[in-house]
Amino acid sequence: MRLDTNAGSSRVDTDVLIIGGGPVGLTLANLLGVRGQRATVLEARPELIDYPRGVGLDDESIRTLQTAGLWQAVQPYTVPHHVVRFVNGKGQVLATNDPRTDEFGHPRKHGFIQPLVDAELAAGLDRFDETELRFGHTVVGMVEESDRVCVEVERADGTRTALTASYVVGCEGGRSFTRGWMDVDFVGKSPSTRWLVVDVADDPIGTPSVYLGADPRRPYVSIGLPHGIRRWEFMLFDSEATELVEEPAFMRRLLAPHVPDPDALSVINKRVFTHHGRIASTFRKGRVMIAGDAAHLMPVWLGQGWNSGIRDATNLAWKLTAVLTGQAEDTLLDSYSEERHQHASDMIEVNMAAGAIMKCGPVKGRLRDLAAAALNVAPSVKSYFSELRFKPMPRYGRGVVVDQATLEPGRSSASLRGNRLQPFVDAAGDTSPVGLQFIQPRVNTVDTTDVLLDDVLGDWWTLAAWGNNPARHLGPDELELVRRFGIRLVSFMPETQRSWAEREYADSPVPVTVIGDPTGRLKTWFDTRACGVVVLRPDRFVAAAALAQQAGEALRATLAAASYRRDPVRGGVDGVPVPPTVIEPTVVETPVIEEGAPA
Repeated sequence: MRLDTNAGSSRVDTDVLIIGGGPVGLTLANLLGVRGQRATVLEARPELIDYPRGVGLDDESIRTLQTAGLWQAVQPYTVPHHVVRFVNGKGQVLATNDPRTDEFGHPRKHGFIQPLVDAELAAGLDRFDETELRFGHTVVGMVEESDRVCVEVERADGTRTALTASYVVGCEGGRSFTRGWMDVDFVGKSPSTRWLVVDVADDPIGTPSVYLGADPRRPYVSIGLPHGIRRWEFMLFDSEATELVEEPAFMRRLLAPHVPDPDALSVINKRVFTHHGRIASTFRKGRVMIAGDAAHLMPVWLGQGWNSGIRDATNLAWKLTAVLTGQAEDTLLDSYSEERHQHASDMIEVNMAAGAIMKCGPVKGRLRDLAAAALNVAPSVKSYFSELRFKPMPRYGRGVVVDQATLEPGRSSASLRGNRLQPFVDAAGDTSPVGLQFIQPRVNTVDTTDVLLDDVLGDWWTLAAWGNNPARHLGPDELELVRRFGIRLVSFMPETQRSWAEREYADSPVPVTVIGDPTGRLKTWFDTRACGVVVLRPDRFVAAAALAQQAGEALRATLAAASYRRDPVRGGVDGVPVPPTVIEPTVVETPVIEEGAPA
C-alpha cells in the first residue's frame, strides 16, 4: 500500500499517535487525556504482556499516577517500602537500601506487579471519549508533513490503513521502529552477560525484602513481590547455553541454594535476557519523538527502567498539551530531549556501575567486601546507601527553567554563591531549587483537610508564595497572563494563619488558593532556600524561584523559557526572547536489541 498523505488536508485523526501499548505509552495517553487531548495508542501485540517484567516503582512515578488519577486503582498491586540488601557470597549484608523519606508524598520505593498495573493504565483510557488503545496494529511507515504526521499501519489481518496525527511518540521498546525512522544513534554498551528471570507463585521464602546477591559463584537477585510472587534472577556464564534453562536438572541446581524444595515451585514465567546501557542521541525529530526503552535502555539493578520511562511521559505530556492548545510554540518540545537526555544517561551509568559490582569475581569480590565493611562504619556512608542518595534525582539545568540569580530564561545554575540576592535575603542554603521537583506534603484548605498538595494544585501551572498574596506582586500585564494561561495562584500559610488569609485575600484581583501547612514542611522548605515565590511547572518541577517583589519578572521569564505565546503571531512573552536549545549528538554504531528484557 502506498501511503497517501493527502497533503491538501490539515485534518488529523488524533492529536498524538502513540506507538506501543506498554506502561510508557499508556501513561502518556492518560496524562494527555486528563488534560483534554486526544490520543491513539497502537500496540502490535494482540493483548497486553501478561508476564512480570518491571518490579520496582518509585515515588516520582507514583506522583505521576496520582496526576493521571490512577494511583488508587494501581495501589492494590504494590507493596511500599521495598527494602534492598546487598549481600556477598556468604550472605553478609554489605549495604542496605531502605529510604524512609516521603518528600514527594509517597514512600520512596514500592514493589509492584507490572501486568496488573499495566492493565489499570489501559483501563484508564476508557475515561476519555477520544482516546483509545488498538491491539494488532503495527506501524510500518511514516511521512512527516508541515502540520502533521501520516502513519501507515498494518492490522493483524494483513490489511493496511493510514492514520494522521499532529505528533507521534514511539514507545515501542528497544527495537523501536520510530527510533530507526528518526535515524538517530543509540549510544552505549550491551554487555554479553545473560540473566535468567524466574517468577513463581506462592512465595516459598515468604520474606518481603529484596536481596542483590554479589556471589562470585553465581550472582543472583531474590525479590519478594505483591500477591505472593517471588522473583529470582540468575547470571548465566558464557559456557552455559541458553537452552539449559529448559532442563529441570539445571533449574534445580540454580534454585537449590535458595529454596527447600525446587521441584515444588509454581513457575509463572521464565525468560533469558541481556542487560543494555544505551541512549538515543536525541529524543525528538520534528513532529516525532521517542520515550521509554525506545529512547534509553538500562540494566535492572536499581529498578529504574520502568520509572525512567514514566519520567519521560511526565515531562512530555504537559509540553504536548501546551503546544496542542496553542499556548506555546512548537519549540517547547525541544526541551523534552534537552531535559530528559542527561538524567536518563546518568541513570544508565549508575545502573551499569551497580552491575559491575554485582559481577565481581572471587579476588575482586573479597576486596569489595573488605571495602564495604570498612565504609559501613561511617554513618555518612551508610546513609548514602540507606537513603538512596546514590540515585541521581532529576535536575534540569537547561530547558523550561529560569536562573534564580539573573532571572535569565532557559538556563539555571545550581549555585547561588556570589549572586545578587545576597544583599536582600539571608538563607540557610546557597543552592537554588530551580530545576528540582517540588515537595508534596499533606495540606489543608477551606474545602479539604489532610490531602496531598498536588490534589489541591491541579495538573497545570502554579505560582505560589509563602505567607503572602502573590497577586499583589503582579502587575496588570502579569495578571492577564495568569488568566489567559490558567495559572493557579497559591498562598502557602502556617495553618494558624489560614483562616485570616482566606478572609484577607477574598477580594484578590485574581483568585488565590490559600493552603495551610499543618506539618510545617512547606515552611521548612522556604526557610532553607533564598526565595519567597516559586513558579511550578505542570510536572511539579520548580521552573523559577524568586523574592516576592520579583514574582512578575520570574513569571514572564518562565513563560519565555516555555516558548509561550504573547499572541498568535509574535513569539515570546512581554518581549522576553525564547532561548534556543541545542542537543549535541554522539555517533556510535547501533546494536541489535533483544526483546523481553525486564524494565
